[in-house]
Amino acid sequence: MTDTRTPTIGFVGLGHMGGAMAARLLAAGHPVYGMNRTRDRAEGLIAQGLRWRDAPREVAAAADVVLTSLPDDATLEEVASGPDGILAGLDAATTWVDLSTISPRASRQLAARARASGSTMLDAPVSGSVPQVQAGTLTIMVGGDRDAYLAVEPVLRELGTPTHIGANGQGLVLKLAINISLAVQMLAFAEGLLLATRSGVDRDLARNVMTSSSIGSPMLKARAPLIFDLPADAWFTLGLMQKDVELAGDLARTLDVPLPTADTVDRVLTDARALGYGGRDLAALYEVLGRLRAEQGPAA
Repeated sequence: MTDTRTPTIGFVGLGHMGGAMAARLLAAGHPVYGMNRTRDRAEGLIAQGLRWRDAPREVAAAADVVLTSLPDDATLEEVASGPDGILAGLDAATTWVDLSTISPRASRQLAARARASGSTMLDAPVSGSVPQVQAGTLTIMVGGDRDAYLAVEPVLRELGTPTHIGANGQGLVLKLAINISLAVQMLAFAEGLLLATRSGVDRDLARNVMTSSSIGSPMLKARAPLIFDLPADAWFTLGLMQKDVELAGDLARTLDVPLPTADTVDRVLTDARALGYGGRDLAALYEVLGRLRAEQGPAA
């Protein structure tokens, strides 16, 4: 990215978040090459101008900047490795920016492999959901080489507000720190709301007053409309939330940092998944708590 032309983007992982980000970059005028495990998920983007490729290597070879948005360590490793993987398609002029939330350890290992091949990888997890993608207001935390960050910063600004955090993996560390609070806030809000509604307070009134009070963070205000009418397509699933909480727990154990509220929400998320809520949005915690009490029966 040393000239003034519009950078060509490669995008691997076109799910809810990745697809929304690719759509925004297309709308901004970037040529976008992309692929997903299933092409059906990308048909709408292809209609908008996305140039489909059949393998991650082909996407990387076509792009100035390669973006990935994938659910976990194992999936990213699969997409990165092998003769058809991203690493096989990178060259020294290409920067790989991983937007996934994975473990800092796995990300640092991939960054080292990219450096060994003469290319550069940045970790750039995002805070926000599909509405923030569409509005271009994601918070993006970037770890890795600062010069590489400065080169791709204009692309990231199409999606939100990027900040260079530090070395490889540090963007992910901060993202996990944020997601602890995300999960705990939602659980605490669900607890208070259930207490109010079970006491006879009108549920809409309780929700609206609570989100208008001092506890009404931007996240809670955005999710409040979903609580009593859960979307079929989750912005951020309880299963993925638990994955992030557990990644934070793994990191905390290596640093001897106690995470008492994260441990509590992890147990509730385990219960939620046992009740079949793993694929539902984080806002489902209110419904989960109501069911947990019903499943447990009356207090002794």
